[in-house]
Amino acid sequence: MATNHMETLGFQAEITQLLDLMIHSLYSNKEIFLRELISNASDAIDRLRFAALSDDQLYEGATDFNIRVSYDKVARTITIADDGIGMTRDEVIEHIGTIAKSGTREFLKSLTGDQQRDAHLIGQFGVGFYSSFVVADRVTLLTRHAGLQPDEAVLWESDGRGEYTITMTEKHARGTTVTLHLREGEDDLLDGYRLRSIIRKYSDHIVVPILMPVEGDASEGEADESTASEEQVNSASAIWTRPRTEITQAEYTEFYRHVAHEYGEPLVTIHSKLEGAQEYTLLLFVPSEAPFDLWQRDQRHGVKLYVKRIFIMDDAEQLMPSYLRFVRGIVDSSDLPLNVSRELLQQNRLVEQMRATATKRVLTALADLAQQQSTAQAQTAPTAASAEDATGAEPSGGTGPSGDDDSAHSSPAATDNADAPSTGTPSHAGEKYAIFWREFGRVLKEGLGEDRANREQLLELVRFASTFTTDARQEVSLAHYVARMKPGQKKIYFLTAETHQAASQSPLLEVFRQKGIEVLLLSDPVDFLLEAQLQDYQGHSFQSVARGALDLDGIEADTPAAESATPAPDANATAALTQRLRAALGRLVKEVRLSTRLTTSPACLVNDTNDLDPNLIRLLKSAGQEVPQSTPILEINARHALIQKLAGEEREDRFAQWAQLLYEQSVLSRGDQLEDPVGFVQRMNLLLVD
Repeated sequence: MATNHMETLGFQAEITQLLDLMIHSLYSNKEIFLRELISNASDAIDRLRFAALSDDQLYEGATDFNIRVSYDKVARTITIADDGIGMTRDEVIEHIGTIAKSGTREFLKSLTGDQQRDAHLIGQFGVGFYSSFVVADRVTLLTRHAGLQPDEAVLWESDGRGEYTITMTEKHARGTTVTLHLREGEDDLLDGYRLRSIIRKYSDHIVVPILMPVEGDASEGEADESTASEEQVNSASAIWTRPRTEITQAEYTEFYRHVAHEYGEPLVTIHSKLEGAQEYTLLLFVPSEAPFDLWQRDQRHGVKLYVKRIFIMDDAEQLMPSYLRFVRGIVDSSDLPLNVSRELLQQNRLVEQMRATATKRVLTALADLAQQQSTAQAQTAPTAASAEDATGAEPSGGTGPSGDDDSAHSSPAATDNADAPSTGTPSHAGEKYAIFWREFGRVLKEGLGEDRANREQLLELVRFASTFTTDARQEVSLAHYVARMKPGQKKIYFLTAETHQAASQSPLLEVFRQKGIEVLLLSDPVDFLLEAQLQDYQGHSFQSVARGALDLDGIEADTPAAESATPAPDANATAALTQRLRAALGRLVKEVRLSTRLTTSPACLVNDTNDLDPNLIRLLKSAGQEVPQSTPILEINARHALIQKLAGEEREDRFAQWAQLLYEQSVLSRGDQLEDPVGFVQRMNLLLVD
């Protein structure tokens, strides 16, 4: 193959924008370049190990892995070299020259203007390679994919100004070497002690040895390093294999940042070693912020699988249910075969046990956070209402280390290290669950439909907005709701709507407000799918206030209902009115009946007991699914002046117009769209002037 053919290609527009950002905006955090390049090198070695499980020829006879960092004061360069899987020409263009899988566009959308925070976003979005241009005005990358011939190597070079060159060349060893040609003023990085301090600060947890020429060696800092002796800079020990008591919180946090490509501290750290008939270790983290691709369910990069400290695969979705896809960390098994495949993971009993244990560990840790929140609320409650609220403090929602988790092991003598303590940025423990719910609550709700085995624990964890509070924050637990139930109340009432405002202002809540009955307000898209899962909690069934008939006669109102200035018509007149309305509206309604829901509004639409919720119908239709059409029921408030005026209308044409207007108002009040909005406006204008 020719070794001197050079191509000049242009970066995509977003890459050019990103490079400009790297060069001009993140200078105060320039150390990140070394963290990111070492992390990329470690990932490349992991990918080679995994690929070699099915083709050990990729090792090319070399199975000892290292990452080498060196510098040359004369040439003013820093070099990071790995013996990982390397890249082909197409992969170089895909991963470096274009957006491809790098997440560049999402990264740019997520920038905050805070230099320190934006610098740490780099790893999360997979654009860490470009941080090289923070300190370098020219970067060269020499790479050869494992298994290819030496003359199939690729030399990539760019000054970060919109273009890059690619040349096919030779490289005898597999892997990638990145050389940074430093900008003027960056000579402080050409120091062995400075580079070592950066490596130990950010990359000490990297399992692969990171080597540098011994400081003080004759060739240290010179161009020819072929005779330099090397020393290992990082500890290169798998942090999860060490006793928990020997690991500092700072070490946990740094490993979390590496494995999660995330900035900040985790809300929860879970470190457990389970021993018995099977042995495996969990080191899991709940982040404090949601990743940018949380709602892309096919993007799974949460939990990594290791076997005997050997990396097997990223995104091991079989180890964590999809509703916990925000969890980051590793699972290391001592019993799985090294050649395990994704297909084998789907059918392996040990994997099922690890998944069940990991899931319960996470849910139990979240239950602990929820309990801390309830305790904090009870301790700070200033009013009687808050004190009553605190009596509904939810239980921990899960078993401890010696509980159900141990039953997942076949050996009764299995032992388990205690989980590592929760960590996080909030200053008060009671704030952590509120932060968790704000970031991940909607995802956790998915578990009610996906994980029947943990349904009871999930019910303790879910939070809702309700009529008990005045804003849209989801802070009400089911335990708190039950503690506030009115004497004689047997059901948990809820209402779904497209927005919190639509739910909170719905006329369907009028009688509930009059009687002081709390109603849960569900307005997340996932809530529309929950109704079938909300069956009972602590012996109380759930009922939608928009479905079926209501029976609230056994519940005393907080305040007596105000006497209506207009008396209700007699039963015969009411029956005649509902029949006239039913005839006038025809196919638009299934039935017209008196309402027990309304106190101030003239009419509303409700669903029959077995009909689909209209919000769910809209959601399914937007997804392209065919949904059987259901016909609503029109309920009228017989005491309302408009209804009584309608009852006295003798002209059938005007009655039909008023009936149609009443129906269309009810459609709008429940958040639906009118089939004929122009006709609605014309009809209303006609009746206003008539």
